[in-house]
Amino acid sequence: MKFIINRELLLTPLQQIVNVIEKRQTMPILANVLFRLTHNQLTLTGTDLEVQIVVKVALDNEIEGSITIPARKLLDICRLLPSGADIKFDLIDSKLKITSGRSRFSVSTLKADDYPNFEMNTMDCQFTMQAGQLKNALDKTMFCMANQDIRYYLNGIMLSIFNQQLKLVGSDGHRLSIYEDKIEQETGMEMRIIIPRKGVIELARLLDDDELEVQIEFSRNNIRVVIGTLIFSAKLVDSKYPDFSKVFEQAFNSPIHIQKQHLKDALTRVAILSNEKFRGVEFVIDGNNLQISTNNPEHEEADEEVAIEYLGEPLAIAFNSQYVLDAVANLDSELAVLTIAENASCCFIEEPSAQKYKFIVMPMRL
Repeated sequence: MKFIINRELLLTPLQQIVNVIEKRQTMPILANVLFRLTHNQLTLTGTDLEVQIVVKVALDNEIEGSITIPARKLLDICRLLPSGADIKFDLIDSKLKITSGRSRFSVSTLKADDYPNFEMNTMDCQFTMQAGQLKNALDKTMFCMANQDIRYYLNGIMLSIFNQQLKLVGSDGHRLSIYEDKIEQETGMEMRIIIPRKGVIELARLLDDDELEVQIEFSRNNIRVVIGTLIFSAKLVDSKYPDFSKVFEQAFNSPIHIQKQHLKDALTRVAILSNEKFRGVEFVIDGNNLQISTNNPEHEEADEEVAIEYLGEPLAIAFNSQYVLDAVANLDSELAVLTIAENASCCFIEEPSAQKYKFIVMPMRL
């Protein structure tokens, strides 16, 4: 294998692929990136066997072949070379010679034949949508995903498609985010899948061009997203997402209207003296006044009052302050609307006008 490539053409694909590769691997070859050169095209592949990224780069003047190269070492070499530099790769036996200007490197390799295959099933559903639309849907839900929860189906995002209706849901059992939107293409399909946490984070990172159209394909076991010359694939969580529809089937108090920034500022200040483990704060709502208060095991206290618009009966409820802050920070309007269930089982956080997303936070006991 022998070819010359411009640093800029190689650097971005390597950066995208290295994010998938775990620093600690069960198989040494998984720390490598697979280079496959055929028909004037260089294909780079990186995987941890759960998530895979494949990027294709057009090349001229090369000798075909394939090999795997330590991904992080190669990225560091490319990153530290001068901008615009040409890099020459020449495979001699098991060593890869890399030269650029006055720089020369000899890097160990592993055989391409030993690189594990990423198993993919036949895709049952396929549709296209704008990258910006998908990115927004992920951003509005992924912050609610669980992390290493024993209920493994919560360690990811539920994506459902019902013909043209797209829905994404994220929850860690204490809070929940829902994003609903319509896609232009009729799929004629009804499916629900759970994308694992790492796959969600990597996919959101790859969607950096809002105007680009992406192709989404999935089966019961895999999802594949084609983003220009890049192909993202992930194995799905083999489980059923819990039914959360009952949270809507209950009586609610009158909505509370509050300036988003005022709520964020007051919560952030009061939370300084909350219990570091539970981050609990109490909301006492009475008329057009919201009192936010907290205390901690050191007998320290904080409280602050915020002006609101509320027509209901007085009530008190406690929340994890960070959960409320996360939800409010993801609102796009200047005004936040909080609607608390009459049995104090949950609080809806949304915008005054109908939006594609809403957030739900469960209360806590102080």
